Amino acid sequence: MKNIIGRKAELEKFKRFTTSKKSEFVALFGRRRVGKTFLIREYFSNNFTFQLTGIANATTEEQLLNFDLQLQQFQNGELIKTKSWIEAFFKLSNYLETIKTKEKKVIFLDELPWLDTKNSDFIKGLEHFWNSWADKQSNVILIVCGSAASWMINNLIQSRGGLHNRLTERIKISPFNLKETKDFLVSKGCQLTTQQIVNLYMTTGGIPYYLEHVPKGKSTTQIIQYLFFDTNAPLKDEFKQLYRALFKKHEIYEKIVEVLASKNYGMTRSELIEKGKFKSGGTITKVLIELEESGFITSYTPHDKKQKNTNYRLSDFYTSFYFRFLKDFKYREEDYWINIENQPIQNTWKGLAFEQVCLSHISEIKTALGISGMFSHQSSWFGEAFEEKAQIDFLLERQDQVINLFECKFWADKFVIDKDYAAKLRRKIAVFKNATQTKKSVFLTMVSNYGTQMNEYSLELVQNDITIDAFF
Repeated sequence: MKNIIGRKAELEKFKRFTTSKKSEFVALFGRRRVGKTFLIREYFSNNFTFQLTGIANATTEEQLLNFDLQLQQFQNGELIKTKSWIEAFFKLSNYLETIKTKEKKVIFLDELPWLDTKNSDFIKGLEHFWNSWADKQSNVILIVCGSAASWMINNLIQSRGGLHNRLTERIKISPFNLKETKDFLVSKGCQLTTQQIVNLYMTTGGIPYYLEHVPKGKSTTQIIQYLFFDTNAPLKDEFKQLYRALFKKHEIYEKIVEVLASKNYGMTRSELIEKGKFKSGGTITKVLIELEESGFITSYTPHDKKQKNTNYRLSDFYTSFYFRFLKDFKYREEDYWINIENQPIQNTWKGLAFEQVCLSHISEIKTALGISGMFSHQSSWFGEAFEEKAQIDFLLERQDQVINLFECKFWADKFVIDKDYAAKLRRKIAVFKNATQTKKSVFLTMVSNYGTQMNEYSLELVQNDITIDAFF
């Protein structure tokens, strides 16, 4: 397990599975490239009682042959052709019965959605295996994993058939946070400052596969140029594969994230439908749920708690970067990203991307505020009072009768609140208080690279000043 970065909560769960006195049925899911398979194989050191990985775009016959070959390898027996998944899982249970051990028998089925080919009755076989045999044992751990989020959600997590409520644990594998990203890069020999790591995070998020491609000995600017803009950039065409591998009807998923990418502060469901010219109904609801479960978008209940005003924001860093810089990018010149360093097009993007970095690190922000264990409600806010409109980056409504209003600034030095900006902040706070009629204390909270310069305006307005060091 020495190669595993972070994942403390997941490792604790794995430890509990191996020591429990009952069989466990565990489903891991998450976006593509997030490291699900690596985590399982590293934790169990590839010591599985049985392991099977589905084959992309294969027929039922080919998937069953794959099963037979794997079972033959584990049994050291002869190859006997299997005709159905019911038979395959029956053979698997017979094999597992022959294994005499006091340890848990670990069965790992990877890329599960690929095994479920059309009219194959794979789900029926899996249901029968768990319900008629594995669940009646006390020493089985069945781990299933897959990147096709819609399949995992509909067939396992929200199953209405024979696997309804059969999972003993569902584990969503999320991207690394900034601290874990730093630890990962250090393990690769990459020595970057916290400022540089935040810059890189804005393009890749904490996706281990993307971080694997980061070369050492280069600045973040050079790294981004290499990853996305060079002639043979390893991640230039990632988008073409990403959503197609996750969702069967990928076009609508791609269209939704593209529409969300067009508005920095997200959209309500009705705004999304109108702008994207989608049909209102169950399909759009299903797609939004699956995109959120997969980690591509995040929904925020508004401050007024009205569900119809739920705000959906694109939260996957790579997807956001793709639509801003890569989708219509045509190779114009060598060292494109290097040449626009500190230019308005890049600085504007950094400011917006930094807000998403902050939204992705709410738990670290709460720790910096000293309220890590306190219940809070996170939301965005846009409102009007005195015939004046105001937009709040995001806010935290706390159980102790305090509301933190956040201003996020990605700056090259300490951020300075001058006379004009102070007036803007006062108006914003006044509009919020009057529009919401809140009786709670309102704290202006600054989050920035290097902190806020102390002057008469910051002393008057700022209650909390958080730097990016809090994220590490």
